[in-house]
Amino acid sequence: MPVDELPENNDTGGKPKKRSGLKIFIILLVLLLLLGVITGASWWLFLRSDATFKHLLEGGGNPGTSQEQSDNANKKEGGKGSSPTDPKPLLKPVSLPSVTVNLADPSGSKYLRIGMDVELSSEEAITNLLTQSARVRDAIILLLSSKTSDELVSAEGKVLLKNEVASRLNQILGEPRVVRIYFTDFVIQ
Repeated sequence: MPVDELPENNDTGGKPKKRSGLKIFIILLVLLLLLGVITGASWWLFLRSDATFKHLLEGGGNPGTSQEQSDNANKKEGGKGSSPTDPKPLLKPVSLPSVTVNLADPSGSKYLRIGMDVELSSEEAITNLLTQSARVRDAIILLLSSKTSDELVSAEGKVLLKNEVASRLNQILGEPRVVRIYFTDFVIQ
């Protein structure tokens, strides 16, 4: 066979070039779809109105309806709408400064760093707590420094500590006003 008649050896292996064009098209289509999904998810998570989330957390039905519309709908359906016995919305918790204390371990080398938020029953209680911050901090330090690391490691120990802190704060505030204690930082070392 003469050299002029030898078939050319293409890199494509004798297949037409349309195949690689189709692959590129499919890859671009998948990337475009992925970009759309990412954009939609970003909008859903970050750019939506906070009112929608607040409404859902308050127990509203449709995020597009106002509280008044929901109440009117309840009345039309035979419900009573909002009643005076509905629970009050909870107040924003008050952050207490972090406290670091030595624990009452026999070795004396363990310490606790703790941060707390306190949820109170009224604005008056919040003002009272803030004006007596020195007494509050002192009571918390005395309570924490009387504990051992063994008492605080377990979940039950932490719950007991929350109850004791609430009790001490209620003594300072004069009546039961502490609704809940939240630990924002809890490190034993």
